[in-house]
Amino acid sequence: MTQTMAPTETPTERPSLRAPLRTAPFRNLWTAQSFSLLGDGFSTVAFAWITLTLTHSSLALGVVLACQAVPRALLTLLGGALSDRLSARHLMMFSSLLRCALMAGVAATGFAHLLNLWMLFAAAAFFGAVDAFFQPARSSILPSVVEPEQLEPANALLSVGSRVASVLGPAIGGIVVAATDPSAAFAVDGACFALVALFVSRATRRLSAPAARTGTGSARDSLGSRIRAGLVYVWTDPRIRAMVAIDTAVTFCYAGPFTVGFASLARFRLHGGATSLGLLDGALAAGAIVGALLGGATRRHLRVGLLISALTGWLGAGMLALGVLGNLVEAVGVVLLMGLGIGFQGVFGMSWIQRNIRGEILGRVISVDMVAGYIAAPVSLVLCGALAQSHAEVMFAATAAVLIVTGAAVLCSKPVVSMV
Repeated sequence: MTQTMAPTETPTERPSLRAPLRTAPFRNLWTAQSFSLLGDGFSTVAFAWITLTLTHSSLALGVVLACQAVPRALLTLLGGALSDRLSARHLMMFSSLLRCALMAGVAATGFAHLLNLWMLFAAAAFFGAVDAFFQPARSSILPSVVEPEQLEPANALLSVGSRVASVLGPAIGGIVVAATDPSAAFAVDGACFALVALFVSRATRRLSAPAARTGTGSARDSLGSRIRAGLVYVWTDPRIRAMVAIDTAVTFCYAGPFTVGFASLARFRLHGGATSLGLLDGALAAGAIVGALLGGATRRHLRVGLLISALTGWLGAGMLALGVLGNLVEAVGVVLLMGLGIGFQGVFGMSWIQRNIRGEILGRVISVDMVAGYIAAPVSLVLCGALAQSHAEVMFAATAAVLIVTGAAVLCSKPVVSMV
């Protein structure tokens, strides 16, 4: 299969961080993605609280969350194929309207006291399935909204908005649930997704954007063949393969250590309980926000291949430090620096993909990257959960080894090292 990379002309200097905000389509896209993550946060709290209220069972809660996660993982490749074949903007609107209708229905059923556990299972599964069509589209739409030279600052602003919304969503959702009723959180959630559809409809294509394509291969190709073409495309290009490998390794070493690992570290070594855990989580989020802003504000062009490999070494060193530190201030400082690296590299990694992969296959490439992360995260949670309580230092050392080995392997690839 012939790889067709988009021709890129690298300007001498990137625009400022504020440049994308001067265009209305980007402001609308930024607002839409922020509301979408607010809605996701509301739904997480609402599903969790109403499940526990109905059943008083943590097992039932786990099943509800799995009902949402499994369809999302299974259907994301299909969502990527559809975002390449159809308009990413229309797919985002359609997904948002369906989620709006679903949340409104769950809210109405809850207010009528008719909601039961099986309805929650079905609603969670439908939510995850519909969300699978939104996620690849939201990442593949950006090149059609901003000019190529604005991708780094645009991705930085989207990253900051996403991280802030992902913190505010559960927090505000918890307040709504505590002050009113879980069903009210579902109603507010539905309103958020209605706003997402509204703002996405206003995120119009930039005038210089290339015309939409029907996708790699014949327009009559089945979705299955398009998905296979996307997988082959990722596997046969060493640069994309390396990007996916790095992202998967980072997700693997992010999901477990930064959840069960932080909890274990806070309770058993730092002896600070929930306060220490909150400080570690806050430091990670703050570092990622600052890193994204620094990446978006960087006006010079960096060697992306070296940057993505350096991130693994940066995170690996942080993991090794967390395995031996016993002081809360030191641990918070290390986590802050790790978050900074994640936020900084994320801006350039995603921008490279969006700039160099043609729109006809971009959604599928992004969906493959997402699915790899969906698989790595639960595996990491299980393995780290098994090690964290009694062998936390082994857990941090093992994740450090995975990161360092992955980074070293990437450095051995000349095409990856030469990426700009």
